[in-house]
Amino acid sequence: MKQIKPILLAVTLSLATVASAQQALPAPIKKDAAAVQDGIQVRPMPRYRVLASAERMDEEAAQQYTQLMGQAQQKGALVPDNHPQVVRLRAIAKRIIPYATRWNPEAAKWKWQVNLLESDQVNAFCMPGGRIAFFSGILTRLNLTDDEVAAIMGHEISHALREHGREQTVKSTATNVGARLGGAIIASVFGVDPNMTDTIAQYGAQFASLKFSRDDEREADLIGLDLAARAGFDPRAGVILWQKMAAQNNGAPPAWLSTHPGGKERIRQMEAHMNVLLPLYARSKNTSVAQLPPYRTAALR
Repeated sequence: MKQIKPILLAVTLSLATVASAQQALPAPIKKDAAAVQDGIQVRPMPRYRVLASAERMDEEAAQQYTQLMGQAQQKGALVPDNHPQVVRLRAIAKRIIPYATRWNPEAAKWKWQVNLLESDQVNAFCMPGGRIAFFSGILTRLNLTDDEVAAIMGHEISHALREHGREQTVKSTATNVGARLGGAIIASVFGVDPNMTDTIAQYGAQFASLKFSRDDEREADLIGLDLAARAGFDPRAGVILWQKMAAQNNGAPPAWLSTHPGGKERIRQMEAHMNVLLPLYARSKNTSVAQLPPYRTAALR
């Protein structure tokens, strides 16, 4: 399978980082049943992120997203609004979005968009401002349940909510990030030589590998499941999702999630936080954790 890199400001990419202290995620919460309903703890976003203009990044993200969707439509790769999978994705997003402001109050102002691109790639992303896209390959090749789609969507939305791209921009010496990222995304979708688009967009610029930090990925995993659980999606799907990814890729995660924490480590983290995630899900179903049925998935195709 041709591998691609999700090259967007708020996806699973991050710019080369300089030395900077990161706040660790909290350990699993061990409190009484009432307190456990609070879910994953919210950590403050680093103050230094304000050094990057949120308005400028939003404008660049809007331009790149519009450009990508336009290119996809011209190539016949933008799946129509009435397609069952598009309807499905938007229905899942509609349930998750109301809980986004818990993690970033600015999300109430975002102009959310959800689209599906016809591509065999196992990929998905959410740009700043709530601009979401899934590649059809991630739905079909992994044979995802709605709960597993919600885990992915929550993860990608979390990168945008927590402004990980903005943080990484502050840490990076790179300039004109949006142009390069947009060029690379278009290259990955439509088969254009990425070296050509990158050179055109960023002639003379120096870049290192684009990966989010270990803490960013861990945070997105947990916040994504928190969002999904509050919206009525089973957080246990996150564990199954990683198992499917490992099976699909011979034990290695796909490029869009091949960052610092390994699959087994991420599964352990999710399982360690089920004591705060499952009560949220149970509450959304008006039941108790003890009465939840076992999680059911769909086999890989």
